[in-house]
Amino acid sequence: MKSFTSLRSKINLVFSITLLLLGILFIVSIKYDHNKVEDLTETQEREISHYLYMYFLKHGKIDEAYLEAQNISIITDKGQLVQIERYFKDKGNYTRYAVDTYRLKRIILINNDRFKLFLENKNKAVFPLKRALIFSTVFFLILMLYLWIIRSLKPLSVLKQKIQTFSQGNLNIACTSDKEDEIAEVANEFDHAVKMIRELLQSRQLFLRAIMHELKTPIAKGRLVSEMLSEEKHKVRLHSIFERLNLLIDEFAKIEKITSKNFKLDIKSYKVSDLVEASIDLLMIENPKQFIRLEIKKDYQLDVDFELFCLVIKNLLDNGIKYSIDKSVTVIIDTDNFLIINKGEALKEPLENYFGPFHASQKGLGLGIYIIKSILDIHQMKFTYRHEEKENIFMVR
Repeated sequence: MKSFTSLRSKINLVFSITLLLLGILFIVSIKYDHNKVEDLTETQEREISHYLYMYFLKHGKIDEAYLEAQNISIITDKGQLVQIERYFKDKGNYTRYAVDTYRLKRIILINNDRFKLFLENKNKAVFPLKRALIFSTVFFLILMLYLWIIRSLKPLSVLKQKIQTFSQGNLNIACTSDKEDEIAEVANEFDHAVKMIRELLQSRQLFLRAIMHELKTPIAKGRLVSEMLSEEKHKVRLHSIFERLNLLIDEFAKIEKITSKNFKLDIKSYKVSDLVEASIDLLMIENPKQFIRLEIKKDYQLDVDFELFCLVIKNLLDNGIKYSIDKSVTVIIDTDNFLIINKGEALKEPLENYFGPFHASQKGLGLGIYIIKSILDIHQMKFTYRHEEKENIFMVR
């Protein structure tokens, strides 16, 4: 039934039924005319038989001139007469009066007490040429109308392809139309919307890149100043702070590409344990074993983009440490999933409510969960959450 939901299918169905009904009407009309001619022929043949009988009683002979005028001939060939007579007898039609078809010829048998005749009626039914021309013209017009409508729907297929291209992240499309129908209006409005979206995205990208570029300069200057400090402890601390800020700007650049669907994945196979170790390094925390306990039950390979997936794990670890009661998390790697567990209160809302950007919540789970979900969706992975025995358990599989 799904195939009949599209507009093209409905048009095909309507015109198919129309042409079918037209064909049935033509056949029925031809059959009606044929039956009408058949009835008229039978009546005329009976009148001819009656006339010949009366004429024979009056004149003692057959009126051959009358038969010729009616386009009816007397069969005189003896061999043919024998075959026709046998044919009528075999069919049980050898009576006083009978009409049958013998070798595509209409034969009339008149067998009374005065004479016996086999006549051939040479009158043929005239093909209804005028009616056939009318029906053919109507059929042709309906067919032309169908082709015209289907052709007018062709821009819809082009527009659909453009929309599919647009949905895949390609904003460099044009679908303007110089026609004046409703499809052209939709195409032109969509083209206008694409231009507006493209301009908005370009302005947003320019704005974000300008901010990140401006932030790079003071960070670089801060790093230079920190190198001039004499006290090694403050020097290392400031250096790590500026490294952290620089790393955050790089992550923001990746996030901007992800959210704008302008990121090309570099998919390769990695061990999950290696991904977790790399993500721990991104956290840039001293003595990570104090905050993160790694438990590998069964390590396995994942086909992922290394940088993006490490960003997922890093955000999960960062959130886990930040919002846990004891400021620590447990990472469990097992077969086809890994879990990040921390001790704390359950989320106030279902996890799905945190998937939107800048979600307002007491614990501040706004942009982080949104980034995690966006990257996992790109990798076609599932992200689930449950709370058991005062522990928050986040699972990626």
